[in-house]
Formats: sequence, C-alpha cells, structure tokens
Amino acid sequence: MSGIFRLIAVVYGGLAMITPAVAADVLNGKDIAQRWCASCHVVGKGQTSATDQAPPFAYLARSPDFNQNKLAFLLLLPHPNMPSVSLNRAEVADLADYIRSLK
Repeated sequence: MSGIFRLIAVVYGGLAMITPAVAADVLNGKDIAQRWCASCHVVGKGQTSATDQAPPFAYLARSPDFNQNKLAFLLLLPHPNMPSVSLNRAEVADLADYIRSLK
C-alpha cells in the first residue's frame, strides 16, 4: 500500500510543478483582447468605441457561468457577426482570465 501512496504523492507533486508553467497570463489576455476583440467589444476601462452588438467584457465577467470552457466554445462556434479567431488553448485561458479580472 505504501507504494501506491508514494505514486500518488509523486503524481500530485509533478502536477504542482507543472501548474505555474500553464497558469493563465492576465496581461497576455489583455493584449489579445486589445488586438482581436476591441474593434467590437469594450475590452477595458477607458475604451470609447465599440459596436453595440457585442457585449462588453465586464458584462461577460459578471456572468455566473462564464469560464474558460465557455469562452473556448464561443470562439470555436462564433456567431455570424463575429470573425473567425484562431487562438490556442493557452491564449484562450489568458483571455478568459483577463475577462474574469474585470469583475
């Protein structure tokens, strides 16, 4: 039995060491938002122009069901008025964390 506990400890220890490397980067998310999203969405404080057809990111941040998975789904299956945006998983995580930071 102690071998199983040792294995579990090694796996959890390994995951703990990986976590910071894959942690989302809010500043990169902000850069992505400004580059890809700001022409339609209000992506931050002080932005003065956007379309009234796209929800502000602060509104998305307050949605109780908003998370990285929902954002990824929205980006994979965009609505007709939204251009195709090609982001990798890390960029989606960064963008989601930036949006959540606007609560």
